[in-house]
Amino acid sequence: MYPIIFGQGIANLITGLCGGIAGSGATTATVVSIQAGGRTALAGISRALVLMIVVLWAAPLTSGIPLAVLAGIVLKVGINIIDWGFLRRVHKISWKAAGIVYSVVLLTVFVDLMVAVGVGVFIANILTIERLAEFQSQAVKAITDVDDQIVMTEEEKRILDLANGRVLLFHLSGPMIFGVAKAISREHTAIEHYDVLIVDLSEVPILGVTSSLAIENAIQEAIDGGRAVIVVGATGKVKRRLEKLGIAGLIPGNYWMGDRLTALKEGFAIVQQKENAMAVTEGSAY
Repeated sequence: MYPIIFGQGIANLITGLCGGIAGSGATTATVVSIQAGGRTALAGISRALVLMIVVLWAAPLTSGIPLAVLAGIVLKVGINIIDWGFLRRVHKISWKAAGIVYSVVLLTVFVDLMVAVGVGVFIANILTIERLAEFQSQAVKAITDVDDQIVMTEEEKRILDLANGRVLLFHLSGPMIFGVAKAISREHTAIEHYDVLIVDLSEVPILGVTSSLAIENAIQEAIDGGRAVIVVGATGKVKRRLEKLGIAGLIPGNYWMGDRLTALKEGFAIVQQKENAMAVTEGSAY
């Protein structure tokens, strides 16, 4: 298979250099060859030689064949190459998949093959992105108390417990594609009463533009509300993406940290400072 594709690629390169139009393998001819018993490259070579003979020398002999006969042959071949068994079962696999298959078939018959392929690939990609975004949304966690949603050390759990809900740990993991932005906004707005926001990006290898904007909005809202913000584990391309958005200017340099335990300790210290300040204020009032 691979030598054939490699050879076709070389032939297309040479064709382009000579002013010709590159082509692809003919699915119809391949299926007919296989149904006729062809199993090796010799079948394709024989077909190519016969076509060359017809085009170069035997065209007068084939010109008398009625178009109705050729149309009938093409129609029979077209019917034979359809996987009728799959078409009968595709709706059992997925209605979305069935919709794509039937749409491509109808567009191929009534519009154009290239349009059908383009529409089918586009819809399939959209549905795939939707499934990936739905799956990845589960990796966005907003945590104020200890639970089993993420793996934490005993020391981290102890500090989070001592913070008594005043530290919001915003944990993200995996690639943050654009479809996850909605989950980021939803999880962040679900919790209102906290004093410190810790954005944990230590398990995020890729950060998309839309997700970056969602994180920026969460950080900006926290700062506008008078809350401290600490960013954990932002390195490489992820950190550069945040810096280009201007987030680095919103957060002091010492609040960009490398590990979550240090960030939790700093967040708990900030909570204690605020509680002490409130206690002093209340004492002064009395």
